Amino acid sequence: MRDGNIAVVGGSVAGCAAALAAARGGAGRVTVLERAGGRLRERGLGVTLHSDRFAELEAAGYVDAAMPWSPLHRRIWTVRDGSAPLGRAVAVHTFPFRAYSWGSLWDELRRRVPEGAVYRTDTVVTAVEPDADGVTLRLADGRGERYDAVIGADGYRSVVRETMFPGLRPTWAGYLAWRGSCAPPPYPEESARRQSAPDPAEARTVLFPGGHCMMYRIPDGRGGQRLNWVLYVAPPAGTDARQDLRTPTSLPPGGLDPELTGFLRGLVAEHFPAYWAGCVLDTPADSTLVQPIYDLDVPHYAAGRLLLAGDAATVARPHTGGSSVKALQDAWALETAWRSGADWEAVTKTYDADRTAVGATMVGLGRRLGRAQVTEAPDWAGLTEEDLEQWWRAQHQGSEHSSGFGGHARGRA
Repeated sequence: MRDGNIAVVGGSVAGCAAALAAARGGAGRVTVLERAGGRLRERGLGVTLHSDRFAELEAAGYVDAAMPWSPLHRRIWTVRDGSAPLGRAVAVHTFPFRAYSWGSLWDELRRRVPEGAVYRTDTVVTAVEPDADGVTLRLADGRGERYDAVIGADGYRSVVRETMFPGLRPTWAGYLAWRGSCAPPPYPEESARRQSAPDPAEARTVLFPGGHCMMYRIPDGRGGQRLNWVLYVAPPAGTDARQDLRTPTSLPPGGLDPELTGFLRGLVAEHFPAYWAGCVLDTPADSTLVQPIYDLDVPHYAAGRLLLAGDAATVARPHTGGSSVKALQDAWALETAWRSGADWEAVTKTYDADRTAVGATMVGLGRRLGRAQVTEAPDWAGLTEEDLEQWWRAQHQGSEHSSGFGGHARGRA
């Protein structure tokens, strides 16, 4: 396999990282097959990398300090409190993260894919046919392409995973994430006399009955910043969405129906402090997307000539703060296994043992945090700072570090 012909199905962050790993491991030819035809770098929503995990990934050569990013140092848990524009801070936690635009992170990984690799867009893989000697990919245009091995990095609706584990699909968590970004609005001078203006290096978690909204700044690609927000809550009872979303799907920007749009705006107007409400309500509906929250773990990350990486393998809820880290670490682990393995069986055995346990742990953490912050959320307004501290430690079983919040250190699960 040191000189093999390798295909990576999926060309987003996980796919580009997997292609880099295969090339570094010694693959003779790497082909990336991406179904989307647009410019992925233009996806402008936010992602974060824990500072410690960034340092590890930078040393491994998967990210670079020169990438545009915004520092985050603390997280403020906030509830609405009368007319206070920023609300009342229930608790403040350290938050050592780096915030990125998803598009800039993808752009960095795309740039690192070796020039000798082939990256094809508008290429839809409809079927995967493995055998003892390799894998045939069937494409939407009817052609078949033969490879020595295939890495599935094609997201939570992975066709590669479906081949490895027929019928194993993500389970809907019962709630949605609304996502958007806007230019940070100016803080009114009259409000500044009552409360200090928001610190650009803070992440703000606005709490409301049945959910919460995470907000932080990301680079806008032009030297400025945008305020990225993601709001978690179950859709109202009786809506079509509650049934439609049981099958894995997504709702792109502009895909919100009037009922969901009205529900979101009413919730924000009722429960958010004025300044943070303005950030969400000023985001145009045609640039707001809905992400149904799913989770999934798999029995194995590798079987025969097929491997999985990123969300094609395990789907952990975004509350873990480590999905991007896990995708990059999958690639790093694959590269390490590839370099050290005497044969393909040894490579896949090492990779599978490394990543399957990590993925399962991240899924478990995401489920705990999802229940605690959305489906079984406490009465936020009634919590004291000590109450929230105890509640937070309970979700992590005492330690964020050991639970994997922000991603595990390499070699730990």
